[in-house]
Amino acid sequence: MENSNHTSNFIRNIIVEDLKEGRVNEIITRFPPEPNGYLHIGHAKSICLNFELAKEFKGRANLRFDDTNPIKEDQEYVDSIKQDVEWLGFTWDELNFASNYFEEMYNRAIVLINKGKAFVCDLNAEQIRETRGTLTEPGQNSPYRDRTVEENLELFDRMRKGEFGNGEKVLRAKIDMLSPNINLRDPVIYRVSHTPHHNTGDQWCIYPMYAFAHPIEDAIEGITHSICTLEFEDQRPFYDWVVAETEMEKVPHQYEFARLNLTNTVMSKRKLKQLVDEGVVDGWDDPRMPTISGLRRRGFTPESIRTFCREIGVTKSNGTIDSKYLDYFIREDLKLKAPRTMGILKPLKVVITNYPEGEVEWLDAEINPEVPEMGLRQIPFSRELYIEQDDFMENPPNKYFRLFPGNEVRLKHAYFIKCNDFVKDEAGNVVEIHCTYDQETKSGSGFTGRKVKGTIHWVEATHAVPAEFRLYEPLILDEAEEAEGEGSFLDHLNPNSIVTEQGFVEPNMKDVQPQDKFQFFRHGYFNADSKYTKDGNIVFNLIVSLKSSFELPKS
Repeated sequence: MENSNHTSNFIRNIIVEDLKEGRVNEIITRFPPEPNGYLHIGHAKSICLNFELAKEFKGRANLRFDDTNPIKEDQEYVDSIKQDVEWLGFTWDELNFASNYFEEMYNRAIVLINKGKAFVCDLNAEQIRETRGTLTEPGQNSPYRDRTVEENLELFDRMRKGEFGNGEKVLRAKIDMLSPNINLRDPVIYRVSHTPHHNTGDQWCIYPMYAFAHPIEDAIEGITHSICTLEFEDQRPFYDWVVAETEMEKVPHQYEFARLNLTNTVMSKRKLKQLVDEGVVDGWDDPRMPTISGLRRRGFTPESIRTFCREIGVTKSNGTIDSKYLDYFIREDLKLKAPRTMGILKPLKVVITNYPEGEVEWLDAEINPEVPEMGLRQIPFSRELYIEQDDFMENPPNKYFRLFPGNEVRLKHAYFIKCNDFVKDEAGNVVEIHCTYDQETKSGSGFTGRKVKGTIHWVEATHAVPAEFRLYEPLILDEAEEAEGEGSFLDHLNPNSIVTEQGFVEPNMKDVQPQDKFQFFRHGYFNADSKYTKDGNIVFNLIVSLKSSFELPKS
């Protein structure tokens, strides 16, 4: 269903102009995540943008891990990110790590010191914040700002050798404490951190700050279009300063676009990690999480996510996308892919009293009526069936067309049945319905004798396969991303974000494999859970309901 036409956006237009004017000869982009958590749907937008632009213009796209903060980073996150990018359908030209460039970054910091553009500062983090100034007040020079080049070189060398403790000294760029852009007020570019690194081990005890490392990485790799989100727009002057003052041979350019925000969705890796750490969810890949691994486990396809990311566009103004927009594209993708089947989530037993005991017949049904070439499946039919509890009412309201005493309905792919009686337990709950069927009304027989207004689904009882169904709603009741106060977004959790039902599916589902997807008649699209579908146990995750009132915006 993916449209092969390239969607125009302002970054694409810049690339077209750059190639036309000869400013670049080959487009090189990169996706540069920090390995401090699992990727989410917002990262998918950046992945698609970078890799698809490179592909369109026959350029190259790198995957690079910005691993400059070993306190928060882990190999687990590196592995998960690589898996997510590949699952989305992309192949990187180079796999790089910022940590592979640490020696080069150190040498470029030496260049700054020799030019009088960097100095070692003894102020601690709080003192640096206090002297930084505000949007309306200028900053104050550090008392260590005028150290000589020789003194700074010696101290920086001693920092590298591990002679100072964490936070005892930092290396700062020397720019302008009066600058209206706070990012240019002598920012820290190196700090001491005696922390083992997932890639370099104990080789380093000083690490570059992201804002210093990132432009150097881009320049080393020859990135032509460094694409990032709008929160880095104020950092662009420092990005350009680093490239120029460290005398990098290749000069990349940074371009910013609006990040993806979805309704009822937390998109902060810190907050997502809090959900995992506090056991609110079943890991980073919980189907309620907006992580790519969570969406995959829930049943979203890479095609649907790529199409969603392409269709929402690339702009320079922040906004919030209705999460139903994403649901729309998975429905469209699965409509022609997913086999149809019947599943009973809340079983109620039906006994067809005039059907021969011990007899089973097998009925034909299309696997997907919209794709005839998918063929037929066979469904058993016998005296005992299961239907949904909601498909029977003892005293129905007006315009209730399903089963009730004296009423007749069609069983999907089978016969008309009429309710004659029912049985209740001691608590007054209906536990069994007695019906009769009309043999002349078999589906596909051409019967035209009379009409019924209701069609319900069912599963034959003796061959039914037990299954668990997990029904999902948004994890967040409303837009909690901006909730103030540490952890206050947890107050917005939806207590009904997951509801579990025990029911039955058709016997052809007994060998279902993890990640198999189906459309259950009247219920929606479901995916066999990759974590719990094993050893004969079947768990289905609701991907999305069959229908929604949501409509695509008019173009």
